[in-house]
Amino acid sequence: MSELKGQCMCGAVNVAATRADPVLRACHCDMCRRWTSSMYMSVPTVPGSLTVTGPVKTYRSSDWAERAFCDTCGSALWYATVHDDHKSLAAGLFDNAANNTMALEFFSDQKPDGYALAGDHKRLTVAETIALFAPEEGDDQ
Repeated sequence: MSELKGQCMCGAVNVAATRADPVLRACHCDMCRRWTSSMYMSVPTVPGSLTVTGPVKTYRSSDWAERAFCDTCGSALWYATVHDDHKSLAAGLFDNAANNTMALEFFSDQKPDGYALAGDHKRLTVAETIALFAPEEGDDQ
């Protein structure tokens, strides 16, 4: 695991975190596509390792998740599951997407027909993604 350092488009927000794995993940869900005008590309981090400076706003986008953005330029910063504090940082915060390799696509059955990511990597459907991230019934949020 290595530490990542990055910044938003305007430089007002700086982030540092420990990389959980040297991978990229893409999400094709409706919310991510509206948020980024494309798929959300992210880098998974170790829970509790993120440090942030600058003007950050968060938006609770579902029962189990929040999204963060720079309050100055609007750059996407992270997607987080609120029940366990796992944060996936926007790959665009880092030069060359932190030199990570594509490993996983979420909501692959919702991707627009014109999108195609090359390579042999895991592709989860809507049902598989929800099962992975949504807290179990009765879990505290």
